[in-house]
Amino acid sequence: MDGLLDLLRGTVTSPWVYLVIFGLTAVDAFFPAVPGEAAVITAAVLAADGGHPNVVAVVAAAALGALVGDHVSYAIGRGGGASRLAHLPIGSRRRASSEWARRAVDRRGGLILTTSRYLPGGRTAVTLTMGAVRYPRRSFLLYDGIATVTWALYCGLLGYFGGLAFERDPVRGILVGVGLAVIVTFGIEGVRRLRSRARRRAAAHH
Repeated sequence: MDGLLDLLRGTVTSPWVYLVIFGLTAVDAFFPAVPGEAAVITAAVLAADGGHPNVVAVVAAAALGALVGDHVSYAIGRGGGASRLAHLPIGSRRRASSEWARRAVDRRGGLILTTSRYLPGGRTAVTLTMGAVRYPRRSFLLYDGIATVTWALYCGLLGYFGGLAFERDPVRGILVGVGLAVIVTFGIEGVRRLRSRARRRAAAHH
C-alpha cells in the first residue's frame, strides 16, 4: 500500500500532472472507458494531503479538458457519429443511450447537457446527438461551460475533502471519493430510469 501511495505521489507532484488530467478528461468525454473522473479525484485527494498538486489547477485542467473533449464529441456528431450509433443493434447499451439522448435533447436541450455530464455514457451520447441535430454552437458552449466547470468542481472538492477526512490514509480517501462518485452516478441514472418508466406507464394508461 505504501508503494502505491509513493507511486501516486511521485506522479501527481510532476509538473506534467495537469497536462495528464487535461488529456484524460478530454478523451473521457468521447471515450468513457478512460478514467478521467477517477484521475481528478485522486489528484485532489493527494492535493489535500500535501498541497501538491494545486487543487485549483487540478479543477481548472479538468474543466478545460472536459470542455475540449465535449466539443470533439459534438464535432463527431456533426460528422455523422450519432447516426452511426443509431445503427447499433437494438437493445444494446450504446443504442439505448443514443435514443435516450435524442429524446432528452428534444425536450430539454441545455439542461440535459449540464446534468448528463455526471453520467459517463450519457454525456457522450448527448454531446454526439447535439452535434447531429445541429444544436447551436453558442448555446452548446454556454451550457457545456457550466456543465464542465461544475463537474470539475464536484470531482475536485469530493477528492479534496476526502483527502482531508482521511489525511493519515490517502489511499482510503481516494477509494471513498471514487466510491461516492460512482454512487452519485448510479443514483442519477436510477432516478432517470424510474422517471422514464413512470412516463411510459402514464402514456400506456392514456
